[in-house]
Amino acid sequence: MERLVVIWCPDLLEEGQRGEEARRFARVVAAAGELCPWVHPVRLGVCALPARGPARFFGGEEAVVSLLAARLGASDDAAGGRGGEEVRIGVADGLFAAVLAARAGLIVPPAGTAGFLASWSVATLGRPDLAVTLQRLGVTTLGQLAALPATSVSDRFGTDAAACHAVARGESGELAGLRDRAVERRLRVARGEDPERGDAPPPPTQPGFFGGTSEADVRAARSFVKVQERLGVEAVLLGRLRGGRDPAGQSVLVPWGSPDTDAGTGGGAPWPGRLPPPAPTDVLREPLRAELADAEGNAMVVTGRGLLTAPLTRLSVCGGPWEQVVGWAGPWPVTERWWSARRRTARLQVVTADGVARLLRTERGQWWVEALYD
Repeated sequence: MERLVVIWCPDLLEEGQRGEEARRFARVVAAAGELCPWVHPVRLGVCALPARGPARFFGGEEAVVSLLAARLGASDDAAGGRGGEEVRIGVADGLFAAVLAARAGLIVPPAGTAGFLASWSVATLGRPDLAVTLQRLGVTTLGQLAALPATSVSDRFGTDAAACHAVARGESGELAGLRDRAVERRLRVARGEDPERGDAPPPPTQPGFFGGTSEADVRAARSFVKVQERLGVEAVLLGRLRGGRDPAGQSVLVPWGSPDTDAGTGGGAPWPGRLPPPAPTDVLREPLRAELADAEGNAMVVTGRGLLTAPLTRLSVCGGPWEQVVGWAGPWPVTERWWSARRRTARLQVVTADGVARLLRTERGQWWVEALYD
Protein backbone atom coordinates (compact mmCIF):
# COMPACT_ATOMS: atom_id res chain seq x y z
CA MET A 1 0.00 0.00 0.00
CA GLU A 2 1.10 3.53 -0.72
CA ARG A 3 2.00 5.63 2.27
CA LEU A 4 -0.01 8.86 2.26
CA VAL A 5 -0.11 12.22 4.00
CA VAL A 6 -3.71 13.37 4.49
CA ILE A 7 -4.85 16.91 5.27
CA TRP A 8 -8.22 16.96 7.03
CA CYS A 9 -10.17 20.22 7.44
CA PRO A 10 -13.06 19.59 9.87
CA ASP A 11 -14.80 22.91 9.13
CA LEU A 12 -14.85 22.30 5.37
CA LEU A 13 -16.24 18.76 5.15
CA GLU A 14 -19.75 19.95 4.20
CA GLU A 15 -20.78 22.93 2.12
CA GLY A 16 -22.86 25.54 3.91
CA GLN A 17 -25.58 27.85 2.61
CA ARG A 18 -23.08 30.45 1.33
CA GLY A 19 -21.01 27.84 -0.49
CA GLU A 20 -17.70 29.33 0.68
CA GLU A 21 -16.26 26.02 1.90
CA ALA A 22 -15.19 24.96 -1.61
CA ARG A 23 -13.32 28.26 -2.12
CA ARG A 24 -11.58 27.95 1.24
CA PHE A 25 -10.65 24.33 0.57
CA ALA A 26 -9.29 25.27 -2.87
CA ARG A 27 -6.91 27.68 -1.11
CA VAL A 28 -5.81 24.91 1.28
CA VAL A 29 -5.05 22.56 -1.65
CA ALA A 30 -3.18 25.32 -3.50
CA ALA A 31 -1.10 26.23 -0.43
CA ALA A 32 -0.20 22.57 0.21
CA GLY A 33 0.71 22.17 -3.47
CA GLU A 34 3.23 25.01 -3.21
CA LEU A 35 5.15 22.98 -0.63
CA CYS A 36 4.56 19.42 -1.84
CA PRO A 37 3.65 18.33 -5.38
CA TRP A 38 0.91 15.86 -6.32
CA VAL A 39 -1.68 17.04 -3.82
CA HIS A 40 -5.02 15.48 -4.81
CA PRO A 41 -8.41 16.35 -3.28
CA VAL A 42 -10.20 13.27 -1.99
CA ARG A 43 -13.47 14.96 -1.11
CA LEU A 44 -14.49 18.35 0.21
CA GLY A 45 -12.25 19.11 3.20
CA VAL A 46 -9.87 16.16 2.63
CA CYS A 47 -6.81 15.98 0.38
CA ALA A 48 -3.89 13.58 0.16
CA LEU A 49 -0.36 13.37 -1.22
CA PRO A 50 2.28 10.63 -1.44
CA ALA A 51 4.53 10.64 1.62
CA ARG A 52 7.66 9.06 0.19
CA GLY A 53 9.00 11.91 -1.99
CA PRO A 54 8.40 14.83 0.42
CA ALA A 55 9.74 12.78 3.36
CA ARG A 56 13.02 12.17 1.51
CA PHE A 57 13.31 15.78 0.47
CA PHE A 58 12.47 17.41 3.82
CA GLY A 59 14.11 14.83 6.05
CA GLY A 60 11.29 12.66 7.34
CA GLU A 61 7.54 12.49 7.71
CA GLU A 62 7.56 14.51 10.92
CA ALA A 63 9.24 17.39 9.06
CA VAL A 64 6.67 17.20 6.27
CA VAL A 65 3.77 17.35 8.71
CA SER A 66 5.36 20.24 10.60
CA LEU A 67 6.01 22.26 7.42
CA LEU A 68 2.50 21.65 6.08
CA ALA A 69 0.93 22.68 9.38
CA ALA A 70 2.93 25.91 9.40
CA ARG A 71 2.15 26.68 5.76
CA LEU A 72 -1.59 25.96 6.01
CA GLY A 73 -1.95 27.86 9.26
CA ALA A 74 -0.86 31.01 7.46
CA SER A 75 -2.40 30.31 4.07
CA ASP A 76 -5.67 32.17 4.51
CA ASP A 77 -3.98 35.24 6.02
CA ALA A 78 -1.89 35.58 2.89
CA ALA A 79 -4.98 35.08 0.73
CA GLY A 80 -7.04 37.59 2.65
CA GLY A 81 -9.16 34.90 4.31
CA ARG A 82 -10.43 34.56 7.84
CA GLY A 83 -7.04 33.82 9.37
CA GLY A 84 -5.83 30.25 9.22
CA GLU A 85 -7.96 27.16 8.58
CA GLU A 86 -8.15 24.47 11.22
CA VAL A 87 -6.29 21.56 9.69
CA ARG A 88 -5.23 18.18 11.00
CA ILE A 89 -2.54 16.16 9.29
CA GLY A 90 -1.80 12.46 9.54
CA VAL A 91 0.32 9.83 7.83
CA ALA A 92 -0.44 6.13 7.38
CA ASP A 93 -0.45 3.26 4.89
CA GLY A 94 -3.49 3.49 2.60
CA LEU A 95 -6.11 6.20 2.25
CA PHE A 96 -8.61 4.84 4.78
CA ALA A 97 -6.08 4.65 7.62
CA ALA A 98 -4.46 7.95 6.61
CA VAL A 99 -7.79 9.80 6.87
CA LEU A 100 -8.33 8.43 10.38
CA ALA A 101 -4.72 9.28 11.25
CA ALA A 102 -5.36 12.86 10.12
CA ARG A 103 -8.49 13.06 12.24
CA ALA A 104 -6.40 11.97 15.22
CA GLY A 105 -3.35 14.06 14.22
CA LEU A 106 -1.02 11.03 14.24
CA ILE A 107 1.80 9.55 12.21
CA VAL A 108 1.16 5.81 12.11
CA PRO A 109 4.39 3.79 11.89
CA PRO A 110 4.92 1.78 8.69
CA ALA A 111 3.28 -1.67 8.93
CA GLY A 112 1.36 -0.47 12.00
CA THR A 113 -1.94 0.11 10.24
CA ALA A 114 -3.81 -2.89 11.68
CA GLY A 115 -2.86 -1.99 15.24
CA PHE A 116 -3.83 1.65 14.73
CA LEU A 117 -7.22 0.74 13.26
CA ALA A 118 -8.07 -1.87 15.93
CA SER A 119 -9.70 0.54 18.38
CA TRP A 120 -11.80 2.45 15.84
CA SER A 121 -15.52 1.74 15.62
CA VAL A 122 -16.91 -0.28 12.70
CA ALA A 123 -19.07 2.79 11.99
CA THR A 124 -15.98 4.49 10.51
CA LEU A 125 -16.27 2.14 7.51
CA GLY A 126 -19.19 4.23 6.24
CA ARG A 127 -21.45 1.18 5.92
CA PRO A 128 -24.38 1.86 8.31
CA ASP A 129 -26.26 -1.39 7.61
CA LEU A 130 -23.14 -3.52 8.04
CA ALA A 131 -22.16 -1.63 11.19
CA VAL A 132 -25.57 -2.21 12.80
CA THR A 133 -25.45 -5.92 11.97
CA LEU A 134 -21.92 -6.32 13.32
CA GLN A 135 -22.72 -4.42 16.51
CA ARG A 136 -25.74 -6.66 17.13
CA LEU A 137 -23.37 -9.61 16.87
CA GLY A 138 -20.97 -8.04 19.37
CA VAL A 139 -18.42 -6.88 16.77
CA THR A 140 -18.00 -3.19 17.57
CA THR A 141 -14.41 -2.35 16.61
CA LEU A 142 -12.27 -2.79 13.51
CA GLY A 143 -9.93 -4.98 15.53
CA GLN A 144 -12.75 -7.39 16.32
CA LEU A 145 -13.78 -7.38 12.65
CA ALA A 146 -10.20 -8.07 11.57
CA ALA A 147 -10.04 -11.07 13.91
CA LEU A 148 -12.90 -12.83 12.10
CA PRO A 149 -12.09 -15.43 9.43
CA ALA A 150 -12.06 -13.86 5.98
CA THR A 151 -14.12 -16.68 4.41
CA SER A 152 -16.83 -16.34 7.06
CA VAL A 153 -17.14 -12.58 6.48
CA SER A 154 -17.31 -13.02 2.70
CA ASP A 155 -19.85 -15.87 2.86
CA ARG A 156 -22.05 -14.16 5.42
CA PHE A 157 -22.00 -10.53 4.26
CA GLY A 158 -20.72 -10.43 0.66
CA THR A 159 -17.91 -8.82 -1.29
CA ASP A 160 -18.25 -5.28 0.09
CA ALA A 161 -17.95 -6.58 3.66
CA ALA A 162 -14.93 -8.64 2.56
CA ALA A 163 -13.35 -5.40 1.28
CA CYS A 164 -14.05 -3.77 4.66
CA HIS A 165 -12.49 -6.78 6.39
CA ALA A 166 -9.33 -6.44 4.29
CA VAL A 167 -9.10 -2.74 5.21
CA ALA A 168 -9.55 -3.53 8.91
CA ARG A 169 -6.70 -6.06 8.71
CA GLY A 170 -4.43 -3.50 7.07
CA GLU A 171 -4.28 -5.53 3.86
CA SER A 172 -6.01 -2.88 1.71
CA GLY A 173 -6.12 0.89 1.90
CA GLU A 174 -9.13 1.83 -0.23
CA LEU A 175 -12.88 1.50 0.15
CA ALA A 176 -15.56 2.37 -2.40
CA GLY A 177 -17.10 5.70 -1.53
CA LEU A 178 -14.00 7.25 0.07
CA ARG A 179 -13.39 9.52 -2.92
CA ASP A 180 -15.84 12.09 -4.27
CA ARG A 181 -15.35 12.05 -8.01
CA ALA A 182 -17.03 15.46 -8.40
CA VAL A 183 -14.72 17.37 -6.04
CA GLU A 184 -12.18 18.28 -8.75
CA ARG A 185 -14.87 20.04 -10.76
CA ARG A 186 -16.19 21.83 -7.69
CA LEU A 187 -12.73 23.20 -6.94
CA ARG A 188 -12.26 24.38 -10.53
CA VAL A 189 -15.53 26.29 -10.25
CA ALA A 190 -14.45 27.71 -6.87
CA ARG A 191 -11.19 28.94 -8.45
CA GLY A 192 -13.14 30.63 -11.25
CA GLU A 193 -11.95 28.21 -13.92
CA ASP A 194 -14.07 26.77 -16.71
CA PRO A 195 -15.18 23.29 -15.60
CA GLU A 196 -15.95 22.31 -19.22
CA ARG A 197 -12.53 23.12 -20.67
CA GLY A 198 -10.66 20.47 -22.58
CA ASP A 199 -7.92 19.84 -20.01
CA ALA A 200 -10.49 18.99 -17.33
CA PRO A 201 -10.99 15.24 -16.74
CA PRO A 202 -14.29 14.04 -18.22
CA PRO A 203 -17.07 13.02 -15.86
CA PRO A 204 -17.64 9.27 -15.44
CA THR A 205 -20.09 7.76 -17.90
CA GLN A 206 -22.06 4.55 -18.14
CA PRO A 207 -21.71 2.52 -21.38
CA GLY A 208 -24.45 2.75 -23.99
CA PHE A 209 -26.60 -0.11 -25.25
CA PHE A 210 -24.06 -1.15 -27.90
CA GLY A 211 -21.04 -0.21 -25.80
CA GLY A 212 -19.09 3.02 -25.79
CA THR A 213 -20.62 6.42 -25.13
CA SER A 214 -22.27 9.13 -27.23
CA GLU A 215 -22.38 12.91 -26.92
CA ALA A 216 -25.79 12.54 -25.27
CA ASP A 217 -24.19 10.26 -22.65
CA VAL A 218 -21.55 12.90 -21.92
CA ARG A 219 -24.18 15.64 -21.58
CA ALA A 220 -26.22 13.43 -19.26
CA ALA A 221 -23.12 12.69 -17.19
CA ARG A 222 -22.44 16.40 -16.77
CA SER A 223 -26.04 16.94 -15.71
CA PHE A 224 -25.75 14.17 -13.11
CA VAL A 225 -22.59 15.77 -11.71
CA LYS A 226 -24.37 19.13 -11.37
CA VAL A 227 -27.33 17.51 -9.58
CA GLN A 228 -24.96 15.74 -7.18
CA GLU A 229 -23.12 18.97 -6.51
CA ARG A 230 -26.36 20.73 -5.58
CA LEU A 231 -28.20 17.97 -3.74
CA GLY A 232 -25.46 15.55 -2.69
CA VAL A 233 -24.05 12.35 -4.17
CA GLU A 234 -27.11 10.35 -3.03
CA ALA A 235 -29.38 12.44 -5.28
CA VAL A 236 -28.53 10.35 -8.38
CA LEU A 237 -28.59 6.61 -7.81
CA LEU A 238 -27.76 3.75 -10.15
CA GLY A 239 -28.95 0.15 -9.92
CA ARG A 240 -26.17 -2.40 -9.75
CA LEU A 241 -25.88 -6.15 -9.26
CA ARG A 242 -23.63 -7.69 -6.62
CA GLY A 243 -22.91 -11.08 -5.12
CA GLY A 244 -25.24 -12.93 -2.79
CA ARG A 245 -27.71 -15.78 -2.46
CA ASP A 246 -30.75 -13.68 -1.60
CA PRO A 247 -32.42 -12.19 -4.74
CA ALA A 248 -33.28 -9.04 -2.79
CA GLY A 249 -29.67 -8.65 -1.70
CA GLN A 250 -28.20 -9.06 -5.19
CA SER A 251 -29.35 -5.61 -6.32
CA VAL A 252 -28.32 -2.35 -4.71
CA LEU A 253 -28.65 1.37 -5.42
CA VAL A 254 -25.31 3.19 -5.38
CA PRO A 255 -24.44 6.85 -6.08
CA TRP A 256 -23.92 7.51 -9.78
CA GLY A 257 -20.22 7.43 -10.61
CA SER A 258 -19.31 4.91 -7.90
CA PRO A 259 -16.68 2.37 -8.95
CA ASP A 260 -18.03 -1.09 -9.74
CA THR A 261 -16.17 -3.21 -7.20
CA ASP A 262 -17.88 -6.41 -8.45
CA ALA A 263 -17.05 -5.86 -12.12
CA GLY A 264 -15.59 -8.99 -13.66
CA THR A 265 -15.76 -10.98 -10.44
CA GLY A 266 -18.96 -12.87 -11.09
CA GLY A 267 -20.64 -11.18 -8.15
CA GLY A 268 -18.14 -12.47 -5.64
CA ALA A 269 -18.61 -16.11 -6.67
CA PRO A 270 -18.88 -18.79 -5.48
CA TRP A 271 -22.22 -18.51 -3.68
CA PRO A 272 -23.37 -22.03 -2.70
CA GLY A 273 -27.14 -22.26 -2.86
CA ARG A 274 -27.49 -19.34 -5.26
CA LEU A 275 -30.39 -19.67 -7.70
CA PRO A 276 -29.61 -20.50 -11.34
CA PRO A 277 -30.68 -17.99 -14.02
CA PRO A 278 -33.01 -16.49 -15.02
CA ALA A 279 -33.36 -14.09 -12.11
CA PRO A 280 -36.85 -13.12 -10.88
CA THR A 281 -38.25 -9.91 -12.37
CA ASP A 282 -40.18 -8.66 -9.32
CA VAL A 283 -38.66 -9.06 -5.86
CA LEU A 284 -41.32 -8.37 -3.23
CA ARG A 285 -40.51 -5.72 -0.63
CA GLU A 286 -42.50 -7.72 1.94
CA PRO A 287 -42.63 -11.52 1.42
CA LEU A 288 -46.09 -13.12 1.34
CA ARG A 289 -46.97 -16.03 3.62
CA ALA A 290 -47.67 -19.21 1.67
CA GLU A 291 -48.64 -22.86 2.17
CA LEU A 292 -47.60 -25.86 0.09
CA ALA A 293 -49.28 -29.27 0.17
CA ASP A 294 -49.03 -32.66 -1.52
CA ALA A 295 -51.88 -34.64 -3.09
CA GLU A 296 -53.10 -35.83 0.32
CA GLY A 297 -53.13 -32.35 1.83
CA ASN A 298 -49.99 -32.78 3.92
CA ALA A 299 -47.82 -29.70 4.41
CA MET A 300 -44.62 -29.72 2.40
CA VAL A 301 -41.30 -29.71 4.26
CA VAL A 302 -37.69 -29.65 3.06
CA THR A 303 -35.80 -32.44 4.79
CA GLY A 304 -32.32 -32.23 6.28
CA ARG A 305 -31.01 -33.77 3.05
CA GLY A 306 -32.45 -30.87 1.03
CA LEU A 307 -35.37 -32.81 -0.49
CA LEU A 308 -39.15 -32.31 -0.46
CA THR A 309 -41.09 -34.80 1.60
CA ALA A 310 -43.47 -35.56 -1.33
CA PRO A 311 -44.36 -34.38 -4.86
CA LEU A 312 -45.82 -30.85 -4.76
CA THR A 313 -49.42 -30.38 -5.98
CA ARG A 314 -51.03 -27.29 -4.37
CA LEU A 315 -50.15 -23.74 -3.33
CA SER A 316 -52.03 -21.17 -1.26
CA VAL A 317 -50.83 -17.56 -0.86
CA CYS A 318 -51.89 -15.41 2.12
CA GLY A 319 -54.63 -17.85 3.08
CA GLY A 320 -56.25 -17.64 -0.37
CA PRO A 321 -57.74 -20.48 -2.44
CA TRP A 322 -55.59 -23.45 -3.30
CA GLU A 323 -54.00 -23.35 -6.78
CA GLN A 324 -52.86 -26.34 -8.78
CA VAL A 325 -49.09 -26.60 -9.23
CA VAL A 326 -48.14 -27.58 -12.79
CA GLY A 327 -44.36 -27.35 -12.45
CA TRP A 328 -41.63 -26.76 -9.91
CA ALA A 329 -37.84 -26.80 -9.62
CA GLY A 330 -35.59 -27.14 -6.61
CA PRO A 331 -35.30 -26.98 -3.72
CA TRP A 332 -31.99 -25.14 -3.41
CA PRO A 333 -30.96 -25.41 0.24
CA VAL A 334 -28.70 -22.84 1.86
CA THR A 335 -26.90 -23.34 5.16
CA GLU A 336 -25.22 -20.22 6.51
CA ARG A 337 -23.05 -20.49 9.57
CA TRP A 338 -22.24 -17.52 11.74
CA TRP A 339 -19.74 -19.21 14.04
CA SER A 340 -21.84 -21.33 16.42
CA ALA A 341 -25.28 -20.44 15.00
CA ARG A 342 -26.72 -22.04 11.88
CA ARG A 343 -29.45 -20.63 9.67
CA ARG A 344 -31.04 -23.06 7.22
CA THR A 345 -33.24 -21.93 4.35
CA ALA A 346 -34.28 -23.35 0.99
CA ARG A 347 -35.79 -21.87 -2.15
CA LEU A 348 -38.23 -23.36 -4.63
CA GLN A 349 -39.48 -22.22 -8.05
CA VAL A 350 -43.18 -22.96 -8.53
CA VAL A 351 -45.53 -22.48 -11.53
CA THR A 352 -49.28 -22.69 -10.94
CA ALA A 353 -52.10 -23.45 -13.39
CA ASP A 354 -52.84 -19.75 -13.92
CA GLY A 355 -49.36 -19.30 -15.44
CA VAL A 356 -47.84 -17.39 -12.52
CA ALA A 357 -44.27 -18.35 -11.64
CA ARG A 358 -43.14 -17.65 -8.09
CA LEU A 359 -39.98 -17.98 -6.05
CA LEU A 360 -40.65 -19.39 -2.57
CA ARG A 361 -38.43 -19.59 0.49
CA THR A 362 -38.84 -21.79 3.54
CA GLU A 363 -37.33 -21.18 6.93
CA ARG A 364 -38.25 -22.83 10.24
CA GLY A 365 -41.17 -24.65 8.61
CA GLN A 366 -42.82 -21.55 7.12
CA TRP A 367 -43.05 -20.86 3.38
CA TRP A 368 -42.88 -17.34 1.91
CA VAL A 369 -43.33 -15.94 -1.60
CA GLU A 370 -40.14 -13.91 -2.21
CA ALA A 371 -40.37 -12.95 -5.88
CA LEU A 372 -42.26 -13.36 -9.16
CA TYR A 373 -41.13 -14.32 -12.67
CA ASP A 374 -42.46 -12.99 -15.99
